[in-house]
Amino acid sequence: MTDQSVRKSVTVNAPIEKAFTVFTQGMPGWWPGSHHLGGDTELKEAVLEGKEGGRWYEIGVDGSECDWGRVLTWEPPTRLVLAWQIDATWHFDAQLLTEVEVRFVPEGPDRTRVELEHRNLDRFGDAQEQIRAAFDSPGGWPGLLEKFAQAAAA
Repeated sequence: MTDQSVRKSVTVNAPIEKAFTVFTQGMPGWWPGSHHLGGDTELKEAVLEGKEGGRWYEIGVDGSECDWGRVLTWEPPTRLVLAWQIDATWHFDAQLLTEVEVRFVPEGPDRTRVELEHRNLDRFGDAQEQIRAAFDSPGGWPGLLEKFAQAAAA
């Protein structure tokens, strides 16, 4: 079986500590409102609780919450592993577990390379090719990392 992981990286004009903080605590500044699961309600913010076992979820403008996954590894400011528990129909599925690993590598005092790997996509079963294409598209991780890089550089 071929590796179905999606791997992307971006270099941001920010020190490693700022890059990590913007990625983990600044999601409302870079995660697009169109990327949400909460049905008819609009996205107010995406939240990542900064600890192992912490929740990763969205809050709608109506106050509703919808889980996306949880924090598996929390190693500031160099590494983060998230459980992605959103299925191929874009609904939370507590039984599904794919992983998003994000590494932060300093490239000088004010530049950081951010490497993202979304793995275990074979767990999507028959939908793995479709979901991999979505994650690898401009509306997936490449576009999200670009928005993140812009926010981190601000």
